[in-house]
Amino acid sequence: MAAIVKETQSIKHAVMLINGIDTGKFPRLLCRILQKLHLKDEHSFTEEEKEKLQTALSLEKQDLQLVLETVSFLLEQAAYYNMKPAALQQQLENIHLSQEKAEAFAQAWTNMGQDIIEKLRQNTFAPKKLEKIGWCLNLEMGHSTQAKMKSPHAILELEVNNEDSELETIQAQLDSLT
Repeated sequence: MAAIVKETQSIKHAVMLINGIDTGKFPRLLCRILQKLHLKDEHSFTEEEKEKLQTALSLEKQDLQLVLETVSFLLEQAAYYNMKPAALQQQLENIHLSQEKAEAFAQAWTNMGQDIIEKLRQNTFAPKKLEKIGWCLNLEMGHSTQAKMKSPHAILELEVNNEDSELETIQAQLDSLT
């Protein structure tokens, strides 16, 4: 399988920071990130929690942010590729993540991966979702000034649902379809 993540300077730095995190604390961090991974507008930790986490993990603010973003990214990639836990562990070891941390990822993915994938499938990426299509086509074959005329007129009606579950009807009239 091709690599799920390219080893950039940022990834290398994040891997070094992740490898430095206490092995006892890391699975809880992974679990918390996995619980909120499917929520688009919500971060895994509040600002207050990040400050406590920064102290608990002995990381600078920007380093903690890099770790959180990288862990989320790696888990999102695992979801995108619908990876098996063993394949995920191998991919993470390929980018030089320690065996203990890679095993923690694999274990967390074993426990919560399928639920996360299902929840992510429920999310829509577009702000509006097409619910219903209606159409009407009229063909004008002639009128008093023109006997042999073919003039199509179509009305297209689209019913879309936005993220707030409000239905909106969009109507367009199309003339001269030729």
